[in-house]
Amino acid sequence: MTTSPNDIPTLADLYNSNEISKANDDSKYNYDEALNKRISIWRGDITKLEADVIVNAANSSLLGGGGVDGAIHRAAGSNLLEECKTLGGAKTGETKLTKAYKLPSKFIAHTVGPIYSSSKKEECELNLKSCYSTSLELCKNNGGGSIGFSSISTGVYGYPIQDATEIAIETTRTILEKDETITRVIYVVFSQRDEDVYKSIIPKYFPPSSLSS
Repeated sequence: MTTSPNDIPTLADLYNSNEISKANDDSKYNYDEALNKRISIWRGDITKLEADVIVNAANSSLLGGGGVDGAIHRAAGSNLLEECKTLGGAKTGETKLTKAYKLPSKFIAHTVGPIYSSSKKEECELNLKSCYSTSLELCKNNGGGSIGFSSISTGVYGYPIQDATEIAIETTRTILEKDETITRVIYVVFSQRDEDVYKSIIPKYFPPSSLSS
């Protein structure tokens, strides 16, 4: 069974239903109801999401792997691997687009997240920001619409979930402020822990009306 973005609550919905606490006084941005209607947090299976683009946390070969990467390749079928073989891999922070084949989405953005190292924190931040910005740019350049993100680099690549989520959400905010072609950004999380992290951080970047300045 697939899930449409229309079936997933927006951030505005989550605020209205009090599913996300409004008690956050360290917001870095102004309240914007229109932006809040373009953001979602969804605990579900990204291979079932009917988005225009889903973002795969790929390795540099782009030929599949474990976790979300393997699940996307299995669900999409062998034609995805054949197309990926033509792409010549990708560098850390780079994103390449393919068709989605048997998936309900239209495209897959394969992005290569950084392997986290505390001694290279600044470099890791720049590369992770690039993963999100290049994925959003590809969505914009291919008709816009909805995009679903897996939580890049937070699995076996070891990026601390709190830090990675801050980068993901702030990068999204800065891009959506300048672009109207992307109608929905869905953060697809696997665990309750990750969902709670996203919900605790997101008011800083997409505050509710009570925090309007």
